[in-house]
Amino acid sequence: MSPTEATPASSAKATRPPDFMDPSFWLRPRTERAEVFQRLRALPGPEFVPPRLPWGPLASGYYALSKHADICEVSRRPQDFSSEGATAILPPEMDEFYGSMINMDNPEHSRLRRIVARSFGRGMAPKFDTMSRQVARRIVDELIERGPGDFIRPAAEMPIAVLSTMMGIPGEDYEFLFERTNTIMGGADPELAADPEKMAAAVLGALRDLGDYIGRLRDDRLARPGTDVITKLVQVQEDGEQLTNQELVSFFILLINAGMETTRNAIAQALVLLTDHPDQRQLLLSDFELHAKGAVEEILRVGTPINWMRRTATGDCEMNGHRFRKGDEIFLFYWSANHDEKVFADPYRFDITRDPNPHLSFGAVGPHFCLGAHLARIEIIAMLRELLASLPDIRVEGEPVRLASSFIEGFKELSCTF
Repeated sequence: MSPTEATPASSAKATRPPDFMDPSFWLRPRTERAEVFQRLRALPGPEFVPPRLPWGPLASGYYALSKHADICEVSRRPQDFSSEGATAILPPEMDEFYGSMINMDNPEHSRLRRIVARSFGRGMAPKFDTMSRQVARRIVDELIERGPGDFIRPAAEMPIAVLSTMMGIPGEDYEFLFERTNTIMGGADPELAADPEKMAAAVLGALRDLGDYIGRLRDDRLARPGTDVITKLVQVQEDGEQLTNQELVSFFILLINAGMETTRNAIAQALVLLTDHPDQRQLLLSDFELHAKGAVEEILRVGTPINWMRRTATGDCEMNGHRFRKGDEIFLFYWSANHDEKVFADPYRFDITRDPNPHLSFGAVGPHFCLGAHLARIEIIAMLRELLASLPDIRVEGEPVRLASSFIEGFKELSCTF
């Protein structure tokens, strides 16, 4: 069975819900994960997961939303379901680094998104495309020169190089960014975090390193303005708005982690899926430009790089027949929604011609739909185009090793051969 697909087992498991915040749940065989979420989707309302931690948003338990329709409904109602702390189940000392717009409600959210959208909006697509093609060509040339082996770093290099070029970050700093994001995103993996206290300190240290780094970039751009994104973000906008230093730090950490980690894992998932489904690879190779967009959407649906986001009920309210009370914690499980049989026919089949494909890998329609969705799509297409044009037989070698994380659907080891 492919590590990026599953077919639910027919036998029922115990009805007690698992701890979805436990990384070990996400390392189970995909058949088990599929079965758990299929059972949840069959329930009349959201499943309540009992308390597991004595602190933070999980201290009183939470509701697990598994249905596509429920997640869409919650996402379009920010007045009833707050995004404050959307990505956070972390100790309070890390809060200062996660205060980005993804964890905010309006009016603060709309203000920050408005400022940032000027540099990442759809109007930048032609520039993103040119940049992504150039980066992909360089990465594949280097991969060919190096030969078969690790594919994690080439996959990671794509978003690192594109975002760094946009921000005016020199190539010699790519390794610094790669190491810090690995530390932050791997903080829950037992193999990487043998000593939890030391790992928590390492994650906090990595966050502070990134905060200090963007602080130095900010000072440099204020003294020597350029044409890069950092310069645009630190300057006063036409309407007089400007990011504070803290807002810039939080946004940079969001961009580095979300923009780099999710795209790199989607590219890695693409190689796994095309290896496991040679018929779909051949279809894509037969006419890349015709099938590329559909392939990327299906890779994003099946791979689902981000597993969940959190919401909090702002008051007593009703959602699709279920009553929530003020303060209820709610987790939106995108992986489950992306395999909802009421929305996707034969949801565990990888099909690059699937149409329509209303997956929620960038979130559902609402104020928090991913601002960088179009950039991620451009990067993935550019990488696949160059890979398959130069190395049409590239494939995964050996068994990929998945990252132990409840939040990120990623790999820590993935080898390729060609």
